Amino acid sequence: MSAEAGGADRDTEVGGVADVASTPGVANVPTLNVANLLTLSRLVLVPLFVLALFTADGTDPAWRYVATGVFAVAALTDRVDGWVARKYSLITDFGKIADPIADKALIGAALVGLSVLGELPWWVTIVIAVRELGITLLRFWVIRHGVIPASRGGKAKTLAQSLAIGAYLLPLGAWADPVCWALMGVALVLTVATGLDYVVRALRLRAGSSR
Repeated sequence: MSAEAGGADRDTEVGGVADVASTPGVANVPTLNVANLLTLSRLVLVPLFVLALFTADGTDPAWRYVATGVFAVAALTDRVDGWVARKYSLITDFGKIADPIADKALIGAALVGLSVLGELPWWVTIVIAVRELGITLLRFWVIRHGVIPASRGGKAKTLAQSLAIGAYLLPLGAWADPVCWALMGVALVLTVATGLDYVVRALRLRAGSSR
């Protein structure tokens, strides 16, 4: 999953390494700060989320609520850490790298976990994983030519993915299947659309810098 939500403005559209030169005072900001601690807390919550999800083979409603709660708290830190970093000028190189890693770890763990439990088709998980991996590789391909800023579509994609995953995590019963599918459908459309948009913008950036 990605730094394209609340923490997206902290780095780039796909997360990862941003343009350090465009961020004044980065070198003077201590690595151990509130924003980075929030990011690290998200990483710590990932194994706890997986443990709760797979307890009792994922069939105990109480543990599913626990897993959903942990996921929600972790997802919330993504919005909070970016806001804190920007408001209090706590942007660091470490945060730019750790933030997207934490995002992808959380979303990826949730999607893979749901697929392992047989509640989410593997093709959905694969489509999202391929998109994220592909965009990450593209980022490295164009990073020396410039940085592509976060888009509203990218933020909407991350929000849609989180809402869809949350719906699947909750033990709502068969009546909620259409709602879950609708939410995941929106997330998939945004995932593919924003991925294609990033490819176009990356190609334009590379072509423009080569002139």
